[in-house]
Amino acid sequence: MIFILVYCTAGISGGHINPAVTFGLFLARKVSLIRALMYMVAQSLGAICGCGLVKAFQKTYYNNYGGGANEVADGFNNGTALGVEIIGTFVLVYTVFAATDPKRNARDSHVPVLAPLPIGFAVFMVHLATIPITGTGINPARSFGAAVIYNKDKAWDDQWIFWVGPFIGAAIAAFYHQYILRAAAIKALGSFRSNA
Repeated sequence: MIFILVYCTAGISGGHINPAVTFGLFLARKVSLIRALMYMVAQSLGAICGCGLVKAFQKTYYNNYGGGANEVADGFNNGTALGVEIIGTFVLVYTVFAATDPKRNARDSHVPVLAPLPIGFAVFMVHLATIPITGTGINPARSFGAAVIYNKDKAWDDQWIFWVGPFIGAAIAAFYHQYILRAAAIKALGSFRSNA
């Protein structure tokens, strides 16, 4: 589903459906502050509406599964959950950077068309690893929307984890891609040119 959503919205908003991705792109100076804030508000409102529709059309399943609200699973502590959210979001946001890198597009002209595919796979793989621990946040808007509509039990207890973790993971991915990988690539290119 992420593949489809990113593919369909890429031409409109760049495929931003996650505040953590938007935050990472903002830190990399690919999105302005105003646009990033507006995207995050729209993403959160969209998540609230989406969860409301699920509740309206599938109330039995919705109630049986706690409204899809994220929470730290029994047997895990908040530190582990925070770490899982940081790592999971890093994988996602780094994949977004790698799949949409304009330097790569020059070499691989088919990449822009296929960029949503690795992003969707990254989300799938992160879900496989983190669902048993946190229910897989990695998207603060989705976690927030589920908590707003469900609004009971433990829906709000650990909400901070599903904002702080993804934003830290996104910041690390942006820093890694922009200042470590890009700097190494520029340095390698410079040494290649000086030898020629």
